[in-house]
Amino acid sequence: MKKFMDENFLLKTETAQKLYHNHAAKMPIFDYHCHINPKDIADDRRFKTITEIWLAGDHYKWRAMRTNGIDERFCTGNASDWEKFEKWAETVPYTLRNPLYHWTHLELKKFFGIDEVLSPKNARKIYDVCNEKLNTPEYSCRNIIRMANVHTICTTDDPIDTLEYHQKIKADGFEVAVLPAWRPDKAMMVEDPKSFNDYMDKLAKAAEINISNFGDLIKALDVRHQYFHDNGCRLSDHGLDTAFAEEYTEEEIKAIFKKIRGGNKLTEFEILKFKSCMLYEFGIMDHSRGWTQQFHIGAQRNNNTRLFRQLGPDTGFDSIGDKPVAEPLARLLDHLDQENKLCKTILYNLNPRDNELYATMLGNFQDGSVPGKIQYGSGWWFLDQKDGMEKQMNDLSNLGLLSRFVGMLTDSRSFLSYTRHEYFRRTLCNLLGNDVENGEIPADMELLGNMVENISFNNAKNFFNF
Repeated sequence: MKKFMDENFLLKTETAQKLYHNHAAKMPIFDYHCHINPKDIADDRRFKTITEIWLAGDHYKWRAMRTNGIDERFCTGNASDWEKFEKWAETVPYTLRNPLYHWTHLELKKFFGIDEVLSPKNARKIYDVCNEKLNTPEYSCRNIIRMANVHTICTTDDPIDTLEYHQKIKADGFEVAVLPAWRPDKAMMVEDPKSFNDYMDKLAKAAEINISNFGDLIKALDVRHQYFHDNGCRLSDHGLDTAFAEEYTEEEIKAIFKKIRGGNKLTEFEILKFKSCMLYEFGIMDHSRGWTQQFHIGAQRNNNTRLFRQLGPDTGFDSIGDKPVAEPLARLLDHLDQENKLCKTILYNLNPRDNELYATMLGNFQDGSVPGKIQYGSGWWFLDQKDGMEKQMNDLSNLGLLSRFVGMLTDSRSFLSYTRHEYFRRTLCNLLGNDVENGEIPADMELLGNMVENISFNNAKNFFNF
């Protein structure tokens, strides 16, 4: 019987062990998509408790706690940090076979040197040990990033953001690149006229342009796009329930914008046309400045109306959606490609039924200009666990080139989530190790070692070329 989470955790073969320990483990982390707060890095924040860094904002853990019968007071409510941690420790034994069980113990081991399995019996001891370390300078945000061997971080930022914290981080001479990523979703959220117009006013102020017509909107966004570019941004991101690629005319879009700017509600068809236009315009901007665009597609958000009204978005009430995506996604990419304005693109699906769809979509728009120009993104959100990552890599292997894959990201709000890269790398090495042991690929350790190092870090570094 193997020890739980020893040095060869997830590595079932000798080949896998060699690939991980000799190649994957040493590579830096290129975390090109996450949701950590750049202010914390700029301030070099020190967290008072493990609850602050581990449970605050973590909707993965909140969902598990709610499922375990834990009252909301201990998730997002006013319970003390110790009470919240105690309830998480009470939940952990019930997360067996959920990736949270692995993530929890990887993080305790990696950052705090704790090999014990968390339970109510040792919760207080572990809480105190973690807090003692967190209250030392060695556990400031920047030192945690250094501890994880992070090379580059790309945050997620709205076009109206000042980027003042990115500027401070750079001015301080912090050796890890912390770059903004452009997330313009609110500029196309036209379902609610009041919210949209409030956002337009904020965008107008940020761009110093009066937004009275659609042309003004595009000018304002382009001003902010250039501002992001000047501050090191080379990457955009779009969170979509599906792709949008309805046919529209310039006159239609002008009329639609005038209608909503006047505070009038749009029809469903008008919403689709406007979103289709905006995705195209965003693609044009990204291409004009040599950026990479990312599409995270397939989340069905804010399903629990009562708790959404009480707690707001991103609190654990989203799930996998099932809207059709193949035709609009193909049309969107083709529209840009026809004009030779399709930039490097990463596609992420949330519904696993679409794996092969996405993996084959890539090949339609590869043009030989860049290795892996159109990427099949890593397992995302509900799929960023061992089974989901294996399926994503198997489907990419079968239908594309795994060797050109830009690898893993944290997609997290926690500074302790860098262990997800380790989890991914162990899974990758195990996948390749099994193939070697089965005689399905050659036992060429130089070839395989290079492949592992490239997927772990080099491919992303070369692809984004920041």
